Amino acid sequence: MAKSELTTGTQAIDRATALLTDVLQSQTPQLLGSLARAHDIPKSTTSRILGALERAGLIQRDRNGAFLAGHVLTSFAREQNQDSVLVARMRTVLENLSDRTGETSNLAVPGNGFINLLDQVDGQYLLGATNWVGKRVPYHASALGKVLLAYSAVTISSGRLERLTDKTITSRTRLLEELEEVRRRGFAIISDELEEGLVAVAAPIRE
Repeated sequence: MAKSELTTGTQAIDRATALLTDVLQSQTPQLLGSLARAHDIPKSTTSRILGALERAGLIQRDRNGAFLAGHVLTSFAREQNQDSVLVARMRTVLENLSDRTGETSNLAVPGNGFINLLDQVDGQYLLGATNWVGKRVPYHASALGKVLLAYSAVTISSGRLERLTDKTITSRTRLLEELEEVRRRGFAIISDELEEGLVAVAAPIRE
C-alpha cells in the first residue's frame, strides 16, 4: 500500500471517529452542516462519512434529518445496562454462595455461541483460581452452559463441538443425554471438561 493511500485511510478513520464521537456526546441531534463546520470537513465528505456510519447502524437520523445514536449502539448500551442491573441484584447471592461453600461463584448469561461471564466472587481456596469475568466459554464444556442448554435458554450449535480436554463431550447424542440428566436433577456438573483440574456446579436462577 502506498504511503499516500495509508495516510488517506487513516485520515478517513480519524474523521469518522471524530464525527461519531460528536454525535454520541451531543445532548441534541446534530445536523450535517454543523458537524461539517465544527470539524472543518467539506460538507460532501462529511455526508459520505455519516452515510457510512448510518448504514452500519452506528448513527441514525431523526425526523428533521439530524443525527443521533443508531440502533447498534443503543442496543449495546441497553444490554450493558441490563447486565449491570443483573450483577447488582445477584452480587449478594454470589457472596452468600461462596461463603457457604468456600468455592468461587460465577454469574453468566447467554451470548452468541458462548456464555458470557458477568461477575465472580472468589472462594476461600485461591490457589489456581482464575478470574473468568469477561471471558467467553463454550456452552457444551461448562456447567453454566449446560444449564442454559438444558432449560432451552439457548440451542446447541449446528457446528462441531470443540474438544478442549480429553473429557470434553463432543458427541451430540452424549450431550443430549447429559442435558436430560441436568433437567432431572436440577443442576449441572463438569469435571475436567473445560480445563483439566476444573470442577464446577451450576444451577438456573428462576424468578
